[in-house]
Amino acid sequence: MVQFTLPKGSQPQRGKSWPAPVTANGKKPKRTKDFKVYRYDPDEGGNPRIDTYRVDLESCGPMVLDALIKIKNEIDPTLTFRRSCREGVCGSCAMNIDGGNTLACTKAISDISGSASIYPLPHLHVVKDLVPDMTNFYAQYASIQPYLQTKTAEPEREWRQSPEDRSKLDGYYECILCACCSTACPSYWWNSERYLGPAALLQAWRWLADSRDEARGDRLDKLEDPFRLYRCHTIMNCAQTCPKGLNPARAIGEIKQMLVKRSL
Repeated sequence: MVQFTLPKGSQPQRGKSWPAPVTANGKKPKRTKDFKVYRYDPDEGGNPRIDTYRVDLESCGPMVLDALIKIKNEIDPTLTFRRSCREGVCGSCAMNIDGGNTLACTKAISDISGSASIYPLPHLHVVKDLVPDMTNFYAQYASIQPYLQTKTAEPEREWRQSPEDRSKLDGYYECILCACCSTACPSYWWNSERYLGPAALLQAWRWLADSRDEARGDRLDKLEDPFRLYRCHTIMNCAQTCPKGLNPARAIGEIKQMLVKRSL
């Protein structure tokens, strides 16, 4: 049987349990929840740790991001995480919550039974605490040239597109590049330097499916590679974890079909 072990220094250790909250009159709050949060600072060295924070839910918003903001503002200002829009649009607060990748701003605390475990997105280098290094992810996105490419003369007003052609982009343009799908993909875990991953490939298909784009041949040439595209084994973790309800595996399948048809 194959046995995997974590590299030395990467096994999370038990961290600090912060004092339980009290109300303004000195009493224990009626509703509380423990948040077990991954903490790691590469500048300090040593193993990562799991700190436990007990949050008063009566004075906290309904989402996990609300709890993290409350922890940072009222309990531990050293806690580090990304966030921005709080509307499930920017993708900044993507993290692993209760065992699954999702957005902290759209994950309801009430959906988590027992204590809430919060980790950074898996299989990425950690900058600090819940902040992963997205450098490679964004470089792969840039490599698919995510913009309209044309050869004909630019029209005076706009590139026209029929409603039928526009509808072909539904389910693809909504991607917010949160990386939940790519970091949930085992193929991406083991081949992230060469396999583009579900998010970048979904974006690649979004431009291949765009009737206004005139660089289809060049785009397909760059994707036809044993690693860049064909490391996808249809595990479907990407579709299961996408917080926007998209299906990157379907987009990858469409690219493969287009390549087959081109070769006939």
